[in-house]
Amino acid sequence: FSLEGSVPTWRYALGDALLEKRLWMRPGAHTTTVLYRLLQASQPVRLSLTVLVNARSHHGGTTHPEFALQAVSHGVAIAPRLAGVPSFVVLSDRGVTHLANPGEWVRNVALMAEAERGLPATDDHLRAALLTATLSPEAPTLTVVASTEAHPPLDGEEALRERQRHDAGLLARWRATQPRLAPLAPPWVEQLVLAADQFVVARTRGEASVPDAHATNSAATAGHSLLAGYPWFGDWGRDTMISLPGLTLMTGRPAIARQILRTYAAYLSQGLLPNRFPDGGEPLGEGDYNTVDATLWYVEALRAYHEATGDGALIRELFPRLRQIVEAHCLGTRHGIRRDPADGLLRAGAEGTQLTWMDAKVNGEVITPRIGKPVEVNVLWFCALRTLSRFAVLTGHPTAPTDTLAEEARQGFQRFWNASAGCCFDVLDGPDGTPEAALRPNQLLAVSLTDELLTPEQARQVVAICGQELLTPVGLRSLASRHPAYQATYGGGPLARDRAYHQGTVWGWWLGPYALAHARVHGDPEGALRLLDAIGHHLSTAGLGSISEIFDGDAPHTPRGCIAQAWSVAEVLRAWVELRGMEGPVQVRTPRASTRDL
Repeated sequence: FSLEGSVPTWRYALGDALLEKRLWMRPGAHTTTVLYRLLQASQPVRLSLTVLVNARSHHGGTTHPEFALQAVSHGVAIAPRLAGVPSFVVLSDRGVTHLANPGEWVRNVALMAEAERGLPATDDHLRAALLTATLSPEAPTLTVVASTEAHPPLDGEEALRERQRHDAGLLARWRATQPRLAPLAPPWVEQLVLAADQFVVARTRGEASVPDAHATNSAATAGHSLLAGYPWFGDWGRDTMISLPGLTLMTGRPAIARQILRTYAAYLSQGLLPNRFPDGGEPLGEGDYNTVDATLWYVEALRAYHEATGDGALIRELFPRLRQIVEAHCLGTRHGIRRDPADGLLRAGAEGTQLTWMDAKVNGEVITPRIGKPVEVNVLWFCALRTLSRFAVLTGHPTAPTDTLAEEARQGFQRFWNASAGCCFDVLDGPDGTPEAALRPNQLLAVSLTDELLTPEQARQVVAICGQELLTPVGLRSLASRHPAYQATYGGGPLARDRAYHQGTVWGWWLGPYALAHARVHGDPEGALRLLDAIGHHLSTAGLGSISEIFDGDAPHTPRGCIAQAWSVAEVLRAWVELRGMEGPVQVRTPRASTRDL
């Protein structure tokens, strides 16, 4: 088995015959192509392929719907009699297709990944058709296509060339965007450029799906979005905004970034972006706005977009919405999210609601509630205020209001410093008033995003302790191993996994902020780049060509969760580009507002 660009490739030895199979999806279409090629053989090889079909969510098992099967030219048409499920075809460019006995189900097919995750580990598939074909030196190939299109192309060789041209175009765009850095990139970085494309999807948002009369999505919105991970995540507000710079700006796709930023602005409600968009296109509800940081990451993504493109027109268009965000956070909005005038910091939290990225919830119990003033939320709050001041200069608005708010937040942030431990508290002003001293990676944003919140010595201590106790070759532990709540492995059923999700499990996306923070305090981009080497090896160990969502806290740090995670890919790619591009002292990513900066 090998991965050639973005195309999985198998080779089978059958006596003296060698058979190759490639599988890929057509760019921009709901079409999967499988190309068989006989590479060598002393006699013809007969293939007999069984077409098994299903209609199920990636979250659950088969509901045993009825399927209408119809023989069509080159194959079979399949119509699931299930609401919301499209009809599809399975076709071949040659060979003979026979319909199987109607209603013949293959029972109890083993599902190994589900078994490992403590989920129902068997499923049933309908045997829809049998396809037979003979491969020989005179006719060495067979193309099989599954598609929701009525007439998908059946030329497998041309479809493969189309896929290869698509991959080549992605790399060409990347090299044109990074002309100085691309020649220095190791192969795994170029593989991440290809992986980044897999999360970019076309979306159409329906009418009136925001529960807020002031939201500006009165008409259907077509555009792009970013999926959070494969195989089971849709598009999430927080994940999209963290991932956007790495997946689009670093790869030369600013137009997609612009479209996403404009689209998401239409879903701002009471100063908040939704945490998630429901599967199936159903309307957003109040519960979908359960996030304190997605909106702040949105401002950070907009800052990165403007820094990369200089697109002042988009800033002028969105500036009123940005002011509404700040006003809503100052006055108070959903879930207890409100600026505390006593110290200028942002407070958030309500019983039974998970608002930060550490969002595991089991049977109504929030595993890491973090009610109060989370450290990373207040870094993002400060950075958002600084960015708004910068944009105010650009758009001709006064900077005084946000300058004042930012300065009060800057001064208030020193409350997070835990001098006895040499790092930041994770949460201040919780329900019992005691600062949360658990060592987590969240405080790294106070070093990677700005140099205004901690002194140089404090920043060095934060990077040192996170490096000593949280850093692994593939990411950072979500909790120090010495903490009594630490979970060394992520496994078992849903309850066990959710309890371990943010209690020691390693998260790949934090490797990017850590490497950038390391470079900032040590002035050593080359040393920081070496911290990314191991993740390059990981691309050949799990979901090939991509970076997993999470890993066990203890060695050997077995990959877990999604086999391809958007923010893991995005933040490692962004970190590599920024680190490789550094010359001399590390530059501040969130500068003070001034006309010189603009």
